[in-house]
This record gives sequence, C-alpha cells and structure tokens, in this order.
Amino acid sequence: MTQSKPLSKNFFLLSFLPAIAYWYLEANYSIKIAVIGGLTIGLLEISLEYFFLKEIHKISKLNFGLLVILGSLSLLGEDGIWYKLQPMLGGLVLSAIWSFNIYRNKSFMQEMLPQDKLEMLGGKEGILHIEKINLGFIFFNSLFMGYLALFQTTEVWVFFKTIGGYVIFGIFLLAQMLYLRFYLRKIYENRFKAMLVKKF
Repeated sequence: MTQSKPLSKNFFLLSFLPAIAYWYLEANYSIKIAVIGGLTIGLLEISLEYFFLKEIHKISKLNFGLLVILGSLSLLGEDGIWYKLQPMLGGLVLSAIWSFNIYRNKSFMQEMLPQDKLEMLGGKEGILHIEKINLGFIFFNSLFMGYLALFQTTEVWVFFKTIGGYVIFGIFLLAQMLYLRFYLRKIYENRFKAMLVKKF
C-alpha cells in the first residue's frame, strides 16, 4: 500500500507519452502510423499501470477511452485532428462531472482530506470555493488545448500537452496559493467576528 501512491503519481505524470509518440511519428511517417503508435503507447501505459498497481485510475480510463474513440475517427478520416482533441474533450468531461458534484454540494476534496485539514482550508465553504477555482482552470485549459489542436502545429500542441502544461499548472498553483491566503484570512476574520457577536 505504501508504494501505490508514488507509483500512481508517476503513471499520472507519464500520461503524456502517447502525445509524444504521436508527434514523433507524425513528423516522420503517415497519419495512420502516428495514430496507431499513439494508441499503442496508450495501451502499454494503461497495461503497466494495472500490472504495477492492480488497478486503473478513473482518469486513466477516461483518457484511454477517448484516445480509442478519437484515434479511430482519425484513422477513418485520415486526419490527426481528432486524436489531438483528446485533451480538450477529456478536460470538458471532467469539468462536467466536477460541476455536477459541486451542484450537489459534493466535494472530492472533502472525501479525501481529514477533518483537521478541512478546517485549515476554511471548512466546507473554503473547500468548495477552492474546487470551483480548480474547475475553472481545468475548463479554460481544456478550451486552450482545443484551440491549439485546431489552429496550431502539432509541435506547439505537444509542448503544451507536456512540459508547457506543467509550467502553466505551476503558475496557476502559485497564483491560487497567493489568492487563498487572502480568501482564507477573510473567512477566519468573519468567524472571529461571529464569535464576538455570540459572546456579547
């Protein structure tokens, strides 16, 4: 059990391998070979995840399912654009599921974090606010990846699917951390004022 979390994290970080394989093969071979190569790497990745972890993460299943569907469309139409739309569609599906959970006041983070950590993040109010910010990032990043797939070169697309995507995510995390310092301070100030009102 102690090794499963780091292994799972490594597989998640390597989820961009099919994109790299597609980029290399498209530059040197036909669209069909590029798509088949990307799908093969995706199948190998998900097989290794199951071999080492004895389970497949839900996001991995979603991404691989989209790769198969969109890869098949690319093969039928001999057009790689369908294959490159996978990050956008995956992000939009995840955004829809997450939006539905937030609408029902159901929090992913609330289910995963212990009570003391939840209180540090402002309780249910703070957690839902954080999740809305993350949801917004995923949604707009999905649209950005769709724009790159439709209007930019494969080189630009694969850069933001891999290294560039982590750079953007790092900038987002930094901005979110700075914002949450002010937001959580406001929550604690309001709680303190409410306590004073109750006392007097």
